[in-house]
Amino acid sequence: MFAIRCKKLLSLALVPGVMQMIIGCGTLANGRGWGQDATLSPGWERVGKAALNAALEPETWAPVVGAALFQIGSLDRNLGNWASKRTPIFQSQNNADIASEALQATSEAAFVITALATPSGEKSGDWLLAKAKGFTVGIAAVALTEGTTDLLKYTTNRTRPNNSGHDSFPSGHASRTVACNTLATRNLQYLEMPDAARTGLRMGFLALSLTTGWARLESKKHFPSDVLAGMALGHFFGAFINDAFLGLDSPKNFFFAVEPSKKDIFCSMRWFF
Repeated sequence: MFAIRCKKLLSLALVPGVMQMIIGCGTLANGRGWGQDATLSPGWERVGKAALNAALEPETWAPVVGAALFQIGSLDRNLGNWASKRTPIFQSQNNADIASEALQATSEAAFVITALATPSGEKSGDWLLAKAKGFTVGIAAVALTEGTTDLLKYTTNRTRPNNSGHDSFPSGHASRTVACNTLATRNLQYLEMPDAARTGLRMGFLALSLTTGWARLESKKHFPSDVLAGMALGHFFGAFINDAFLGLDSPKNFFFAVEPSKKDIFCSMRWFF
């Protein structure tokens, strides 16, 4: 299934050269094209920095904290049961299951569209090569997300709420959707648009991730901690692989600082939309 999806993504990426005349023409502010500097050997310093930054971003650690909190008492099972019985958003478990598939497909489309829209050069050959390299990085991030998700499913062997299998933890829909949305959000940094529009799209991608996760609860396929763990995995690998291997220095909207004084040490975190 994943191989088929990869082929679909690549087929969308490697469109005819005339496509460059419609979207994704020109270069970035540094004169290079998106995807042009993608590399398999970014260096250990860059890899380590990208991994640390991805782990420190709220979209990674906040879901992990949430998943841990849901282990208190019966919170995990109680919220999952309430959502699947009441189905307040999708009205039925079947509708929620169908919606989660559609929402995941939407996140995949968001990744493809934003990647195609990024500037990757004026010449047809350069444009196609840059896009192919950039998409390879994105697909690798999604593949690593899915591989880790499947490994954890096999290792934890957690029974789903509806007893349909023993692969509940973590949610594959949540991890894949968030990975694609993270890549799409990263791509927005290289598109010329008003700040308000960029912020609106970021919020839209976040809403897409949250709605997908909630749909998995209403469909009775996962517990809340399954979804939150999947979201953390998706964001971590999406951000880490993109920042380490795409070869671009992305402006960060999250900052972590440690400021020592004579008597104390102050830690500060800032997160901007």
